[in-house]
Amino acid sequence: KTKYSKLIFRKSDTVPEELHQMVQESFLALREHNCLFQDLVRIKGKDFLTPVSRILVGNPGCTYKYLNTRLFTVPWPTESYDIKYCSPQIHDACKALMRLNEYLHIETVKALQGQNLFENKEIKDTTVINRKQNFATSLKEQGSVSKDESSVCVPEDDRNIKNRTSYNLTLLNYMDPLQMLYLKQEPYFGMGSMAVSWHHDENLVERSTVAVYSYSCEDSTVQESNEQELKGRDPAVWHVGLKVAWDIETPGLAVPLHQGDIYLMLDDLNMTHQHCVLAGLSPRFSSTHRVADSSRGTLEYILGQCELALQNLQTDSDSMALSLKSLEAAVVKQVEEIHNEVEFEWLRQFWFQGKRYLKCTDWWLKPMAKLEEFWRKLEIMTSLVLSEVRKEQQIEEQRNETISCFLLLLKERQKLRKEWTAR
Repeated sequence: KTKYSKLIFRKSDTVPEELHQMVQESFLALREHNCLFQDLVRIKGKDFLTPVSRILVGNPGCTYKYLNTRLFTVPWPTESYDIKYCSPQIHDACKALMRLNEYLHIETVKALQGQNLFENKEIKDTTVINRKQNFATSLKEQGSVSKDESSVCVPEDDRNIKNRTSYNLTLLNYMDPLQMLYLKQEPYFGMGSMAVSWHHDENLVERSTVAVYSYSCEDSTVQESNEQELKGRDPAVWHVGLKVAWDIETPGLAVPLHQGDIYLMLDDLNMTHQHCVLAGLSPRFSSTHRVADSSRGTLEYILGQCELALQNLQTDSDSMALSLKSLEAAVVKQVEEIHNEVEFEWLRQFWFQGKRYLKCTDWWLKPMAKLEEFWRKLEIMTSLVLSEVRKEQQIEEQRNETISCFLLLLKERQKLRKEWTAR
């Protein structure tokens, strides 16, 4: 109750049957159309293929980055966006996941509001006890204590709750443990085979909830064990494991997951705790809904950055020759940083793995063509800086400052190009 109070569990019978059917059909349709992919991720300079197959579905233009790999959403059907899917089944699957997303958002808001009411009641109860214990304190001190406690009890702003529960994407995972040659054993509590090791989810809005819908394809050959002598968790059943981060003294928690069960990791639980997924015997899907930090991860953001960089490029109205408006070190630095971001965070990331999503939709092709067009102009701007700093008439101090920051970014670009070529 104290260590894991922000983990909320919902049994499948609390979820509308119609939603179960839609979502579970969508999982099977995506698998049937080969829309689930293992990701090549980078850990400590080495590439690894994930044991879990995934697809990212969410708001158009949204991305999600984990372990140095940027995933691009297959957009769910959104009003005012023209999204063409490769088949009606893929359209229906994305629509079902959007419906699940809306349902989980509502459930999360309710859970957070309930949590806040409970915490506020606990604070008030503690305050009453403290006041009885501190009866001897002066009225003045009591007044100041009351003031401090009343500020703690202020209900959380509705807008703040909305920001931390408005899921903008889901990372859909699929794994068949019987297809895996080797699964790591959970090292601290003897919880058995892990499908996913202990971790925090990355790249999320601070204190945002992660909501998970679990569907293990149980059949008659995989039955839950009812033997009384069985100790620990049933190895046939999938579990989510939870532990306090960097703490193996506090007992870990393993919660069994059956078809259609849901769990919510509320508020800061994803940061204060680590979680893992403990493998059962049957194949399993999970739809993990997140509030991805979109400050630098949306198409709208990167197109805006390109527009900002190109403000330093001008065209002569007579000769149509291109030139730079400013050679100030700060301006050159900003443009070249955007140049690197476009190339290594977007174009190379997309063409490295993102083209797999053409099995689902071609939505990203136009934006990528636009980004390539911007990149070509940024390449021209780099050439213009080089030719300008070679000219003798530049003021030496300003020229040296420009060259020094410019060279750092060019070296970074060269290093990253070699890395990506090797990959």
